[in-house]
Amino acid sequence: MTTTQNATTATATGTAPAAPANPVLRVPPASPAAAAAYFAASLAFHADVSDVAAAFKAHREQGAELGFQLIDSRSTPSWDQAHVPGAIHLPTALIPEQADKLLDRNVPVVTYCWGPGCNGGTRSALALAELGFQVKEMLGGIEYWIREGFEVETWQGTEQRAEADPLTAPTDSDDCGC
Repeated sequence: MTTTQNATTATATGTAPAAPANPVLRVPPASPAAAAAYFAASLAFHADVSDVAAAFKAHREQGAELGFQLIDSRSTPSWDQAHVPGAIHLPTALIPEQADKLLDRNVPVVTYCWGPGCNGGTRSALALAELGFQVKEMLGGIEYWIREGFEVETWQGTEQRAEADPLTAPTDSDDCGC
């Protein structure tokens, strides 16, 4: 019996509805078809730092086509503090006036900001989409780029952690297996 059926039966009989099995199932999972549509759409809107790093590495080492433009949407002091090598600096507030000057409309854009606790990458992706750009957001932002041990540029030069944070990236392989 579903949660809705439990509540309907309980109301009709005057008894309290049965408690869900646990908090995870308080709202039942979506149908497999609905879940497939949702997760496929999610991948159309998001990229992760490992995939972005792998694309940059293949571009740098093998001359592979990068196929996207990476946008750091943070402020100038934040950009100076650390940014992904090869990224374009375009703060969110400047997108309406500078996007067409800095970006190629025929090449998809990937945006990022600070990290999972910041929605700046989402706001910049929205601003670019509203201007007609194809856009994705890099999940994890600069925080996870750094935590996964990838190189950054700062106002002082290039830096890289000695090793990846073992809580966010594999420590014995370049491939997380996902």
